[in-house]
Amino acid sequence: MKKEDIIADAAEFTQNSSFNYVAEDAAIRPDLAGMKLFNPPIFAFGSADDELYSRYRSPDVIGGHFLLPSEWLPTANTVISFFLPFTERIKKANAADYRWPAYEWLYGRVEGQIFVRDLSVRIQRLLSDAGHESIVPLLDTRFKVGSETTRFTSNWSERHVAFACGLGTFGLSKGIITEKGMCGRLGSIITELELPKDVRPYREVYEYCTMCGACAAHCPAHAISVLEGKKHPPCSDFLDRTKEVEKTRYGCGKCQVKVPCESRIPKKK
Repeated sequence: MKKEDIIADAAEFTQNSSFNYVAEDAAIRPDLAGMKLFNPPIFAFGSADDELYSRYRSPDVIGGHFLLPSEWLPTANTVISFFLPFTERIKKANAADYRWPAYEWLYGRVEGQIFVRDLSVRIQRLLSDAGHESIVPLLDTRFKVGSETTRFTSNWSERHVAFACGLGTFGLSKGIITEKGMCGRLGSIITELELPKDVRPYREVYEYCTMCGACAAHCPAHAISVLEGKKHPPCSDFLDRTKEVEKTRYGCGKCQVKVPCESRIPKKK
């Protein structure tokens, strides 16, 4: 199996799967029925032995609770990271009002994450059919998010994995800026299949970010600043408020829309 096989199958699945479209019986408004969530994903393939994973265990990055690829899968050779860009409709709807998330965005956040799971399982099945073992950390029973001392981190970080694989760098808002921007969702798979590794086209953590401050200006929780970066507690508190109001859905994403890094890597002056 080649990288191109995985990429082509994922693109076809994203285009044709009914799970990438809002079901009629799940639509809060009639005009949301049939709305497409994602455009085809982009991929990066990294080494399971990349030294960055050990560095992520440092307390000033993620912490000792972060599990290495080989701890998830002892025979790991390759880490596959992918980014699913939101459709223009979702981005445009969420940029219309910076006080509260658009319904379109809420579907992208919640149903969109379900689709990330479905695509991950699809890739895992593709690898299995070819005779290669793999694991999706976020779907594994060992996956854990936060604790009293690590509230805003988990033992497998899609953003840090994307950075290690070469998919993109961090932005001021702590999202990942890819060649398709940062407006979308991330996923990853660890496999024993040895695939050619992509070369990281950057060296610095915030290399793609211009530090323009647009994301900070759009944040309804005032959780981001150019001088201090992002503070997770106010962001988390605002997300909790959306959970209380919207009940079955939550999200925000204002820092990702109508900013230079929404759909591409911004050009630095």
